[in-house]
Amino acid sequence: MPNFRHAEVNTVRFSYHEAFDRNLGWLTEWEQLALRAKRVAVAGLGGAGGMHLLTLARLGVGAFTVADFDRFDLANFNRQVGATMATIGRPKAEVMEEMARAINPELRIRRFDAGIGAADIDAFLDGADLFVDGLDFFELPIRRQVFARCAELGIPAVTAAPIGMGTGFLIFTPQGMSFERYFRFAGQSENEQFLRFLVGLTPAGLSRAYLVDPTRVDLAARKGPSTAAAIQLCAGVTATMAVKLLLGRGGVKAAPWYHQYDAYRGRLVTRRLRFGNAGPLQRVKLAVGRRQFYRHAAAAVPMPAAESNRPLSEIEEILDLARWAPSGDNLQPWRFRVLDPETVTLTVRHDPAARIYEYRDGEPTWLSVGMLLETLRIAASAHRRGFVWEMAGDPAGSEIRLRFPPAPDAVPDPLMSFVTLRSVDRRAYAPRGLTAADKQALAACLDGDLMLDWHESAGARWRFGALAAAATAIRLRAVEAFAIHQRIIDWSRRHSPDRIPAAAVGLPRPMLPLMRWSMQRWERMRLLNRLGGASLTALQLDRLPAWRSAAFFVVRVGPPTPGEDPTARLMRIGGRLQRFWLTATRLGLVLQPQLAALAFAEYGASGVDFAEDAGLISRAVGVARQFQATTGRAPGEVVFLGRIGAPRADLPGARSTRLGLDRLVDVGPAADTAPADI
Repeated sequence: MPNFRHAEVNTVRFSYHEAFDRNLGWLTEWEQLALRAKRVAVAGLGGAGGMHLLTLARLGVGAFTVADFDRFDLANFNRQVGATMATIGRPKAEVMEEMARAINPELRIRRFDAGIGAADIDAFLDGADLFVDGLDFFELPIRRQVFARCAELGIPAVTAAPIGMGTGFLIFTPQGMSFERYFRFAGQSENEQFLRFLVGLTPAGLSRAYLVDPTRVDLAARKGPSTAAAIQLCAGVTATMAVKLLLGRGGVKAAPWYHQYDAYRGRLVTRRLRFGNAGPLQRVKLAVGRRQFYRHAAAAVPMPAAESNRPLSEIEEILDLARWAPSGDNLQPWRFRVLDPETVTLTVRHDPAARIYEYRDGEPTWLSVGMLLETLRIAASAHRRGFVWEMAGDPAGSEIRLRFPPAPDAVPDPLMSFVTLRSVDRRAYAPRGLTAADKQALAACLDGDLMLDWHESAGARWRFGALAAAATAIRLRAVEAFAIHQRIIDWSRRHSPDRIPAAAVGLPRPMLPLMRWSMQRWERMRLLNRLGGASLTALQLDRLPAWRSAAFFVVRVGPPTPGEDPTARLMRIGGRLQRFWLTATRLGLVLQPQLAALAFAEYGASGVDFAEDAGLISRAVGVARQFQATTGRAPGEVVFLGRIGAPRADLPGARSTRLGLDRLVDVGPAADTAPADI
């Protein structure tokens, strides 16, 4: 049957008056027609520039001069209105003209498809009533020249930067402070100019409070985070200023006035910066910015393979998501070998140096492997692939063969979106209890032979904190644990790919220098313990966070299924625990495993010796008794435990990340899905 509705839409004749009639009321009829006669020059049509063009077109502006030399690609999808699967590889200027003409076919548009250089500025600004800056943040040389020429020609100019989930914007008029005088770029290095541009656009610094990964702001590499929300706010404020400037309505606060609005914080700041960046307070902000951003750049985590320019195969995309599975101390005891487009070999690496935490024949490692296998299954579902695994039969029992056959009917697992969000939160939690629905959803993740106990009362949380503190007292006094802590704590990075950042261990910032000093030599740690350091550390790491939790949970395990391989059983349990953890993340909850208490309780129950301190044996025996009294279970009945709750309002500034694929994956000779230098 013919689609008559579609044919009818295509035969409608465009009418400027009807198309923009709903602007009237906020605009007079005369003002609307005045906009129809105006020309706006927009340089840059990617993020903010593309949205500027479309917003101004919907206001009824009748003519544009646009410039952009770039083409759309996948990296533009998070913010650029013209970036779609259908436009990848197409010139931005061409695509955006099509989108604007689809709004108003009568538009008069001049395009500069090669962008604009110094020789093109006059032609680009010819006939313009307003210049709107949509250039990339880092394109400062041409931006400075265009703004200077606008001032000479008497053309007002607006620049709005998408910062966080808000915008900082400035208006430059021929009568006000010039672009150069405001920002003070002359004689400065390129990186210093970038910093001055950022600090000058956002003197109030509203977005810094929720910048969760400062290493993503890399001025030297010309990279920074962005959001579509900020882009649209930029277009909204720019279009509003355009109405005032083009129609002569007045009320425009031009530079040295700055404007910053942040939707995330719900704050608007409009102030006069009398001396621009030359003011004393701005100089202080610039000095702080130099230290902050250059320090973050030096500590930045190298880009993993998933963020390289080389496209990943489907198998690699599955592995790239699965590498975010949890492992004790972020050791990631696994490596992959891609054999063909459907087959991967997983090798489990047992670390003898970590044996103090490897109770019951390496149970924690095999639970982690089970969490990894479940994450692989979740990742495979997103690519319409099945997932099966089998032990490869090597003598050490540490090689697993993975297969990802096509499964056209597979449904993407709803927990997939939470794989990279799940993390360990060692801080105090918000004062909110668990709901009955929370508990029901978490209990549903466990198999029939796994049972869940909740300990929510104030007394129970206090006892669990005391249990964790008793385990910490052993950890800080055992030389075996000291060597592990030396290796796994990352003192230089807030986002560590293979260790735990010091800022994420749970100690207050003032305690970190003392802890770093004591961790350099065992003699220093022993001295600190004699001076009460272990008790103070346990207070901060265990007792106070336990009090600020919604509950503690204990996962216990029933008798094994007859004939089930013990290692396979642990991996199955690990898979269920991963779903438990991901479900907690989906519910907006965070958790911290408390496996050190289980490890030392197990050692106390079995009478394991410690290398240097015989007194630790009696401490471990005490932990075993305390464990049973606190949980109501013998250590052998428990497979997993921890504390859980709602996270604090402020986001953690440090967390463990993961090694990139280049460190985790080898490509076998039979694979044809990726080059050999992955």
